[in-house]
Amino acid sequence: MRKLLLATCFSLALVGCSDDEVGDVSLGMFTLKDIKISKLTDDKVLGVTCHIASIEANLSFSDPSDSSIACRQTGEITPAMIATIDKSSSGEVVFRKSKSIFFKTMKVRRIYDAENQTLMYVSYTTKETNGSFKHSLSTVPLWGTQAYVEPQTSR
Repeated sequence: MRKLLLATCFSLALVGCSDDEVGDVSLGMFTLKDIKISKLTDDKVLGVTCHIASIEANLSFSDPSDSSIACRQTGEITPAMIATIDKSSSGEVVFRKSKSIFFKTMKVRRIYDAENQTLMYVSYTTKETNGSFKHSLSTVPLWGTQAYVEPQTSR
């Protein structure tokens, strides 16, 4: 029985561990909820890193939907990287994480604003909570990078 209890505790401890977790803020002694801060490096645009803060409820079947995202240029962004991304108005999912055993997922989608030469990253949950879908937006302008194209001026 003691070995089973130790194995269970060890397994629960591992659930909270993640290679991409960079911060963990306790919300107090009388709650099982924490703010977890994770990093996400865009697989196609390697010069962009996003940090996502979300509430996670330890030992709960469902995590709250609230989250925020902040993305910044942390390295080189090249025209070749931009050439590989989905440029449709719905963009593409670059990250997903299950938030519940009840089919709720948090996703991060990259959308390219060609007119303003800006990458937009929107985080959202796939299940409605309290009458609305929770979401957050961050942008990374290409200005100042190799991928920025000077606008053509008419003479």
